[in-house]
Amino acid sequence: MKKVSWLVVLAGAAVGVAAVALTMLGNPSNMGFCIACFLRDIAGACGLHSAAKVQYVRPEIIGLVLGAFIMSVATREFKAKAGSSPATRFVLGGFVMIGALAFLGCPLRMMIRLGGGDLNALVALCGFALGIGVGVIFLNRGFSLKRAYPVGKAEGGVLPVIMAGLLILVLTVPTLFKSSTEGPGSMRAPVIAALLIAAVVGALAQRARLCMAGGLRDAFMFRDFKLLYGFVAIFVVVLVGNLINGSFKLGFELQPVSHSSHVWNFLGMALVGWGSVLLGGCPLRQLILAGEGNGDSAVTVLGMMAGAAISHNFGLAGNADALNEAGELVVGGISTTGKVAVILGFAVCLAVSLMNLPGKEEKA
Repeated sequence: MKKVSWLVVLAGAAVGVAAVALTMLGNPSNMGFCIACFLRDIAGACGLHSAAKVQYVRPEIIGLVLGAFIMSVATREFKAKAGSSPATRFVLGGFVMIGALAFLGCPLRMMIRLGGGDLNALVALCGFALGIGVGVIFLNRGFSLKRAYPVGKAEGGVLPVIMAGLLILVLTVPTLFKSSTEGPGSMRAPVIAALLIAAVVGALAQRARLCMAGGLRDAFMFRDFKLLYGFVAIFVVVLVGNLINGSFKLGFELQPVSHSSHVWNFLGMALVGWGSVLLGGCPLRQLILAGEGNGDSAVTVLGMMAGAAISHNFGLAGNADALNEAGELVVGGISTTGKVAVILGFAVCLAVSLMNLPGKEEKA
């Protein structure tokens, strides 16, 4: 086992502090950071879906990408490359988002929810680990989406440029975008504070190669736990922060923006885990890679936004637990259509896994 990387621990601790701070500044409870939820909000703000409660241009996403971009340029790690099965990555990104929204969170939010006492996240973690394990089986058999090739710097800088342009428009012409007046999309930290906090996190995540999927993958394949220490740090810092400010609530039911339909929490994150291994990184890692010039990761991010739009336009996303007028618990979860979409996601991951094993192209 390799030694602890204190840079990874520092990056994880910074994410934890940022998550607690952003919640205190106005973001939803147990959602200081969530790549899936925030990309969904941006998709809604841009008119890609009509779910009025989840529409807002989240500056945290912009900050993460620009922070990673600035750090990679400063350290000469910005490398423009693309061409590694972009269409496949777009589709996988879409299904990773469908799985994440079935659970109501990405792997990062899973750890943040766990630090807030949400035991549904523990169920999801088990599913996520299983999905990673299945993906590792195919990696050990030689799975690959093939290599990426060097491209022009302009190509590698597409997503950072898009994010910079989005920021300019948000600051100068905010009425261009839809913005929730109720629900999670209406709960937000001040723009500049969220942007700066996320930029610091993006820079640290770029240097530390922070990735939840990569951490479990490396643990399973190489007994290398280095990246996992970062996510342990996130959990510990968020847990301590919630205990200090009185926000810790242990249990399954009626957790913030969460449902206690255990089967679909498990399966949703299992889909995220499998898809993330095939893509080479979790949603957070895809944003960071796109910031440092990886065009394939930029395509994956666009696929995730498309998946968010599809999830809300076709009623695939999860619904939170709630109380009815009689004060009785109504367990949330996902619709029948959403369940079919998750199962279809597993079929797509299996097909991609099998079709990208050594020798398959030659036989085709």
